[in-house]
Amino acid sequence: MTNKVLFTVLLGLFSMLSSFSQIAIDSTSIATEDKLIITNDSLVKKEIDPLRPAKAAFLSAVLPGLGQAYNKKYWKIPIVWGAITGGILVYDFNSTQLDRYRNAYKRRLAGFKDDEFYGDGDTPNISSDALVRAQTQARRNKDLSLLVTIGFYALNILDANIDAHLLQFNVDDNLSLSPHYQYNKLENTADLGLTLNFNF
Repeated sequence: MTNKVLFTVLLGLFSMLSSFSQIAIDSTSIATEDKLIITNDSLVKKEIDPLRPAKAAFLSAVLPGLGQAYNKKYWKIPIVWGAITGGILVYDFNSTQLDRYRNAYKRRLAGFKDDEFYGDGDTPNISSDALVRAQTQARRNKDLSLLVTIGFYALNILDANIDAHLLQFNVDDNLSLSPHYQYNKLENTADLGLTLNFNF
């Protein structure tokens, strides 16, 4: 019961403090979309660009990795290029394999015995049924690699957009809200709550 009362009181204090801080911030200077950054002893106003996430997503859609460069996350560019290039290479490999199996199967249907999978003797090394199964597998792998490549491309756009959103949030260590857990030895219970720190 005491945990619930304590939690309710803390929640009320937190909401009251946040409303007071919002009133103080509103009364100082919010006419446009700005972000206040708390430095050692002063408040610094930094403008928020609401179109930054859309621009980062657009740049990543035009050229993968360009949105990451716009967000100054240069270490992500080789990952984006590597993932998309890998998907394209796997797609090309499976497409080539599908063409090989299909051409050999067509020659078998036409009555020829000179395809690359037939071998030297009268009995083929790989049967016609195996060529049909290989075509099915290669087609499935080709389609799957195309979907994975499109997924990496979309993930690249999504990453640039979300990163641009997160770059504009205030993540100063002076403002922190964290869960609180403490074992109460007297009552043999656990106390749960939230800890709010203001360091000015």
